[in-house]
Amino acid sequence: MSNNINSINTSWTWEFSDDISYQNELVPGLNETVVRQISKANNEPNWMLELRLKALEIYNSKPIPTWWPDLSKLDLDSIYYFAKPDWAWDNKTWEEVPENIKNTFDRLWIPEAEKQVLAWVWAQYDSQTVYHSLKDELKNLWVIFDDLSSALQNPKLESIIKQYFSKSIPLADHKFSALHYAVWSWGTFLYVPKNVKINEPLQSYFRMNMKSGWQFEHTLMILEEGSQAHYIEWCSAPKYDKNSLHAWWVEIFVKKKKKMRY
Repeated sequence: MSNNINSINTSWTWEFSDDISYQNELVPGLNETVVRQISKANNEPNWMLELRLKALEIYNSKPIPTWWPDLSKLDLDSIYYFAKPDWAWDNKTWEEVPENIKNTFDRLWIPEAEKQVLAWVWAQYDSQTVYHSLKDELKNLWVIFDDLSSALQNPKLESIIKQYFSKSIPLADHKFSALHYAVWSWGTFLYVPKNVKINEPLQSYFRMNMKSGWQFEHTLMILEEGSQAHYIEWCSAPKYDKNSLHAWWVEIFVKKKKKMRY
């Protein structure tokens, strides 16, 4: 499946889309098979798969919240919950990014922003990380700022993630919290060690492209005592005549004598 280009002839709008293909067969709707596909594609530990399946069960048992804006036109069964772009991902240099994807993020000013003020930039496209960079001085201070799915594959970080993941927003809070935990993918993981102060902003860009698609990134941030950080996160998407769904979660844990600007 691929999407037709729907570009708007102005540099001041983000309502354009890219014509790209995906590795997996795209099937709308959500079931246990889809959840297992997401977990397998991200090479997750068993406890995360179990958490996803529990969330799916809760999602199926809960009604659409009535305290939200009117969601009667949102057809959850028509949305594609698993889509893996058909190109290399997690590039360490801007030159490695596929040309059409690079053009998209160029239009969003990411490279220029990185050059000017940012300590780290990383970008997610649909359900895959496409690019990230980190200043060496932050690496040397043992700051960890990566996409959450990759961090979860690191045995040294898994125990930290398990300790905090889903602890501030419970699975059963409402139907969409359960949905998020069932199908979340990638997102941001930030860990700032004790007494480490990051003065320049860290930034993540989330780009939705697929028509009737989704993005469920999960942001998990942990600041130890006496630390400091500044983080900017935003998402953009094309304008389609079909509904898409962006439901991301942000969990921030801060210790004593810290400063976090989000």
